[in-house]
Amino acid sequence: MWLVTTLIAALAVTAAWFVAPKKYKLGIPSLMLWGAGAMIMVDHVLGYEGGAFLELQTEGLIPNGIVLGIVMLIPVFAIWEIVLLIDRVKGKI
Repeated sequence: MWLVTTLIAALAVTAAWFVAPKKYKLGIPSLMLWGAGAMIMVDHVLGYEGGAFLELQTEGLIPNGIVLGIVMLIPVFAIWEIVLLIDRVKGKI
């Protein structure tokens, strides 16, 4: 489900990129999320051994797939916020 969570976030940010002012630099998180979605898709395809392709449970530290997807979104939005803060300090916004 972390694949679905990432792709939904990528779609939402891309849709917001079309309507929001350019000063928010939504292209940055959009590209990061589409890249993450592509990497997760490749990981799923290469690691597929039969059975369910999208799983709700994981075998890692975070057992819930949706929570894992949300946790994976945190660094993307943190980096985006840092970029916005740097631009604000430089006076570009």
